[in-house]
Amino acid sequence: MKVALAGNPNVGKSVIFNELTGGRAWVGNWPGVTVEKKVGKTRIDGLDVEVVDLPGIYSLTAYSVDELIARNFIVEEKPDVVVNIVNACSLERNLYLTLSLIEMGVRVVVALNMVDMAESEGYNIDSAKLSELLGVPVIPTVAIKRQGLAELKKTLVAKETLKKRRVVSYGRVEEAIEKLRALIEQESDLKRLYEPRWAAIKLFEGDANVEERFKRIPSGERIVSLARELKAELEKEMGVDLEGWIVERRYEAASRIAQACIAAVRPRVLTMTDVVDMVVTHKVLGIPVALAVFYMMFQFAFAVSAPLSDLIDWFFGCALYEAVLSVPMPEVLQSFLADGVVTGLGAIMVFLPPIAFLFLAFSALEDVGYMARAAFVVDKIMHKFKLTGRSIIPLILGIGCNIPAIMAARPIEDENDRKTTALVAPCISCSARLPVYLVIAGALFTGYEGSAVLSMYLMGFIFALLLGLLFRKLLFKGPSAGFVMELPPYMAPTVKNVGIKTWERTKRFLYKAGGVILLATILVWVLCVTGPGGWLGPAAFEDPELIEASWVGVLGYSLKPIFAPMGWGWRETAALFFGFVAKEVVVGAMAILYGVGEEGLTGILAGYFTPVSGFAYMAFVLLYVPCLVTVATLKSELGWRYAGLAVIYELMLAYTVALVIVGIGALIGVG
Repeated sequence: MKVALAGNPNVGKSVIFNELTGGRAWVGNWPGVTVEKKVGKTRIDGLDVEVVDLPGIYSLTAYSVDELIARNFIVEEKPDVVVNIVNACSLERNLYLTLSLIEMGVRVVVALNMVDMAESEGYNIDSAKLSELLGVPVIPTVAIKRQGLAELKKTLVAKETLKKRRVVSYGRVEEAIEKLRALIEQESDLKRLYEPRWAAIKLFEGDANVEERFKRIPSGERIVSLARELKAELEKEMGVDLEGWIVERRYEAASRIAQACIAAVRPRVLTMTDVVDMVVTHKVLGIPVALAVFYMMFQFAFAVSAPLSDLIDWFFGCALYEAVLSVPMPEVLQSFLADGVVTGLGAIMVFLPPIAFLFLAFSALEDVGYMARAAFVVDKIMHKFKLTGRSIIPLILGIGCNIPAIMAARPIEDENDRKTTALVAPCISCSARLPVYLVIAGALFTGYEGSAVLSMYLMGFIFALLLGLLFRKLLFKGPSAGFVMELPPYMAPTVKNVGIKTWERTKRFLYKAGGVILLATILVWVLCVTGPGGWLGPAAFEDPELIEASWVGVLGYSLKPIFAPMGWGWRETAALFFGFVAKEVVVGAMAILYGVGEEGLTGILAGYFTPVSGFAYMAFVLLYVPCLVTVATLKSELGWRYAGLAVIYELMLAYTVALVIVGIGALIGVG
């Protein structure tokens, strides 16, 4: 049995998914795009059930990638049940998607979520009446408290469902819809594609995706032509845009049904959400509050993770390293394992705890409902820099990884806004850069590590805005599109849901970093034990003259004059080169070149960097050329021209900013 979860963003869909599947999920991408796909399995009353979490959507039009993915899945995969999660606090708005799903002819079960919050706001929803009007089962739920989920599971596997009924009437257009439906019904090839009535309505809406699929079938071309003729006649006769008129009828039906089911039990009073929002979304106070929240998030990650990081460092730097050295084996293999694999992986694994705790805090803030507020506050700033509010979500995603951030710009309808967002996304500090910040901040900014790291995230966001303004003025001229955002109610996060999100994000980071770093450390080790003169051997890690004669030394010294104004040594310079593969590799490369673990690396860097040159190095890592996969993603989304532009502008920007930081430090007499 296959079950699809569909609903607006922020309705508790992920909570219900995790409760149904127990957190056991496969996370990947939908075919052809990097929109996240989550599939889980469960067993209900002896029946194996596959649960698919569809992207959060507001409708089933073909205007965005998310909507097209959800619609195509329902049409092509034909799930046995579509569970439509509806926010009881925004019933009328959510019912628009419900009506769209019912029109598709699929079996729909409505999970009326957050009914407790609706009651706290002063009204009750008659779920039985709602079920009667919609013609589908309606199960009241409070997902975070697991209320109603047992009944939801039983309903999913039940054989019976309520009788279908036509919920939305399109008045004067019904005769034309019925005429087109009957023609589609007669064509078996077309009937297999879509539910006939739904397809007829979509053709009258001018849905390009449906028209394209119809045209692939000989008889479909004739029906598309007829639909266009009928549409033109109706628009002339009624004096309306038929697509907009149909959408209005659907909204009217949603409003009528909602009003029939909602009973006010008391006048609405000021809630805690209202009071908190007066502060966190305030046009003046909102930004300082956001900065304070993110500062505390970083400080929390540092403080809590320190003991675990020390333990991991001891394991890789002492226990495992010494264990490898104690096993009799050829010297070359021993050096490869100890100086290459163990040292390189240890240097990155030690940063897993702070990254995991950062994801933990981020997931908790998401579930509480604050991240949407932070995006809302920043939206006002975005428009001043000619960026659309729709750019906010991709840029926030960039904090995890720039690759999905670039891909998340795809649903932005305006071409100029989409290209601008994708081009500036690499400026946002991703989790791969975090290990570099952590090791340098730990070495040079003791007691102020959180502030140093937070400054990198702020710097990246500021440059993304400035470059966005520059690109909109020079490359992508024109006004920015508007942006509508729904702020979810505040909710207490559940340990299970936050834990699952944290685990999934940490696991993805670990899989990505682990594979790339293993390959990169092998490459670094090979380049350290060989040179223009031939084989140098493992002794290069103990002999400064030998390591300088290696290929890495040659590379570092060849690049050193370029970075001499910043005061960086050849090892730090060579590490930047390997960072083009992946930013996490910078720390692993430095650890191998210095022949130490993370704790030793922190101590050594304090002797090679000044606070100013170290801060400049952090800024360079933030802004210089994107990693290899990010460049490939830019090429895929925008073409080689803009991918090349991103590489060039980031290199120039990173070098200039680092030079300015060092220059300012020299002017004010700070080393």
